[in-house]
Amino acid sequence: MPIADSVRLGENVRIFHPGLVNLYGCTVGNDTRIGAFVEIQKNATIGARCKISSHTFICEGVVIEDGVFVGHGVMFTNDRYPRATNPDGSPQTEADWTVGATRVRRRVSIGSNVTVICGVTIGEGALVGAGAVVTRDVAPFAIVAGVPARVIGDVRERK
Repeated sequence: MPIADSVRLGENVRIFHPGLVNLYGCTVGNDTRIGAFVEIQKNATIGARCKISSHTFICEGVVIEDGVFVGHGVMFTNDRYPRATNPDGSPQTEADWTVGATRVRRRVSIGSNVTVICGVTIGEGALVGAGAVVTRDVAPFAIVAGVPARVIGDVRERK
């Protein structure tokens, strides 16, 4: 089943194509909408009234607060130094690495095809432009774009 029994869904959560998602061990808040081909892993939390667009990957260690828009094809990471094997050549297990936490504060908008490297906080109301790679914290209400993402404006100055 693509939506595991371990998933905690709030009231009025809409999953547009339940057979085309992979959710397990996560929490999704009230009135959140989830598109097709989304994966949300264990120990990830999505707040209330969020929109998670199609083809998005939200891994363990990610906390998304209320009212966040996540565009199509957004990728979160949770390991700054990923490896398939240990130095001795043995396959890595969960015991061999530490989950890097990421927090997305309320009312953030993340454009399509953004990559968020673990260990960052995207501040309240910030806007991340399509295709950006977020490698460090984003200040509240900042507009960031590029690779790596850099501040190009402030959403409060938009007319």
